[in-house]
Amino acid sequence: MAEFDTIRGVAGTRTAEIDQGLRAHMNKVYGTMSVGMLITFAAAWAIGNNAAMMETLFTGMTRWVVMFAPLIMVFAFGAMINKLSAAAAQLFFYAFAAVMGVSISYIFVVFTDFSIAQVFLTTAIAFAGLSLWGYTTKKDISGWGSFLIMGVIGLIVASIINIFLGSPAIMFAISILGVLIFAGLTAYDTQNIKNTYLAHAHNGDSEWLGKAAIMGALNLYLDFINMFMFLLQLLGNRE
Repeated sequence: MAEFDTIRGVAGTRTAEIDQGLRAHMNKVYGTMSVGMLITFAAAWAIGNNAAMMETLFTGMTRWVVMFAPLIMVFAFGAMINKLSAAAAQLFFYAFAAVMGVSISYIFVVFTDFSIAQVFLTTAIAFAGLSLWGYTTKKDISGWGSFLIMGVIGLIVASIINIFLGSPAIMFAISILGVLIFAGLTAYDTQNIKNTYLAHAHNGDSEWLGKAAIMGALNLYLDFINMFMFLLQLLGNRE
């Protein structure tokens, strides 16, 4: 009996350590994501309110570089993550956040500052609720992954096509689908970050877990930014 109590005590201690580690891991994910968001909106505001910089960046071929640079960096990050240290991965993420800010800086020219703030607050509330649900739900939503990723690919292709078509109806449909897809991804990615930690916590590889936290922060950051941009297209008041 004493031996059983000892085993149970050890198991309870390990469970408590994993729970505490999970909280610290999620705090790092959300903290890193939040810093990335601050960098993005600081860069967007600074560029968006500088007429000379806007003219330089969004005319001619430069605008295509600015537009597609974040997408290229995301693919590069995914390819390089295993070769980077956790510190280098975090630095890369912050650099990406700055480039994303430059890429979306046009919103401060197209939309009113009040509507940007209003949509940002709406997105933040929706994101918090969806992420909390993804973290706490007992339902396994891992099956959503492939369907949602296919939806993202479809959105990218449709958005690129609509750059040349310029159809408001297609843009409206893309925006509605985009909000729904990234809402689903917010819950899915949150649960995936949690489950990934629980599956690897016993290995004690702090370097790997550090990089996993950065990757998780990147995924949630992309969910938030995309949901915000699609909601802005639907709800934002134009200048």
